[in-house]
Amino acid sequence: MDPQAFNSNSRLRASDADRDHAASVLNEALAEGRLTAEEHSERLDSIYAAKTQADLVPLLDDLPAPAVSSSPVPVTSRAPEKAYHGGPIVAIFGGAVRKGRWRVPPTSTIVTVFGGADIDLRDAILPGREIIIRAVSVFGGMSITVPPEMRVVDSGIAVFGGRDVSGDTPESEGPDAPLLRIQGACVFGGISIRHKQRKTERG
Repeated sequence: MDPQAFNSNSRLRASDADRDHAASVLNEALAEGRLTAEEHSERLDSIYAAKTQADLVPLLDDLPAPAVSSSPVPVTSRAPEKAYHGGPIVAIFGGAVRKGRWRVPPTSTIVTVFGGADIDLRDAILPGREIIIRAVSVFGGMSITVPPEMRVVDSGIAVFGGRDVSGDTPESEGPDAPLLRIQGACVFGGISIRHKQRKTERG
């Protein structure tokens, strides 16, 4: 649903799905730097207090709809995988986990607000040699585990927060190493990125 689809003259009661969609628009705007953490928090409170669709309109009318992720690459392996629909991964006063065999979009957004996220890329199916993760943590935490051969480039910022990224490994220095680019911001939050061997390799 596009943010503009809400009718500003409508007395139609807002559903939980309407509020969740509106919240996803705010989360995307926060990740892109269109909203400050304070603006995001204020609007989020108003969204979950909204009674009608008309109440939602002024909270979204200056924001674009979330970008639609490109279609995932077909999987050649028959190994089971976890479904992932390409939208932002959001943890607000809760947690989010992605691990095992799952498809990773070329560009994805992860937002934690008073919550945490645990992302494991070791057995994930990558769309190509390079992926981008926009990671935003506000009073929250985020842990990303990458395989030994993945190179990590962190261009994010920390404001009263921390960013802990492990250094290159011998495998990640190769010319064909897959690349993870981390963007976004930590505001009173933290992000940790660690290289770890796959369980089968450790065995």
